[in-house]
Amino acid sequence: MSKLTIAIDARGVATLTLNRPEVHNAFDDGLIAELTEALARLAPDPAVRVLVLTGAGANFSAGADLNWMRRMGGFSAAENLADAMGLATMLRRLNEFPKPTVARVNGAAFAGGVGLIACCDIAIAATEAVFAVSEVRFGLVPGTIGPYLVAAIGSRASRRLFQTAERIAADEARRIGLIHEIVPRAELDTLVEKFVAMLLEGGARAQAVSKRLAIDLANRDVDDEVLRDTSKASADARAGAEGREGTTAFLEKRKPAWRP
Repeated sequence: MSKLTIAIDARGVATLTLNRPEVHNAFDDGLIAELTEALARLAPDPAVRVLVLTGAGANFSAGADLNWMRRMGGFSAAENLADAMGLATMLRRLNEFPKPTVARVNGAAFAGGVGLIACCDIAIAATEAVFAVSEVRFGLVPGTIGPYLVAAIGSRASRRLFQTAERIAADEARRIGLIHEIVPRAELDTLVEKFVAMLLEGGARAQAVSKRLAIDLANRDVDDEVLRDTSKASADARAGAEGREGTTAFLEKRKPAWRP
């Protein structure tokens, strides 16, 4: 049975579901490989407009499978590095996926599961969900997920959670910026659909460029190079086919061609 299920609806909304509910959707090398391949295949597909990531069953993801971690403890340093690079590659592909991404957090998210959330553009969680960056409890380190968590919640909050491994509730996860919206589990799909509908109204190229801008501009000074880069992005959009169609459609009081 596949450890990852993929469903794409008629609108181009791809839903990736971590499918190991018997271990709370903990990931091992097999699931990481499936996720990496799926992201690589869906990224260039023009029919895919939005990506939703969620977990099967009651929880989102418990992070790395500890039985897999225990096996890796007996491997060589080179083998462990190669394995960690596999996880790091998957996380980067999710973080830089050129379409809008939504984490549908249906339950608990621990360790690497929190990293998956931090890699998504929008994170919506059930109020029942709990979160923990739990690696240090097992003598491990949140290395591969670290850059994305620091980007999502900042250095100070990361320093606390990386070291305490404490569990936090959904409202606290929202307060620190890990989660954008929380809602009772019974209303989770309705809120996810609301955001998906908003995302489908945007131009696909404009969204891809805007997302790349947000990533590239983080922690950069507003110097001459930034002025040139951002001005070029704006100018290219105005002169491009998508930009011309969008502005013309607005002036003509009609939907642009990409709107469902």
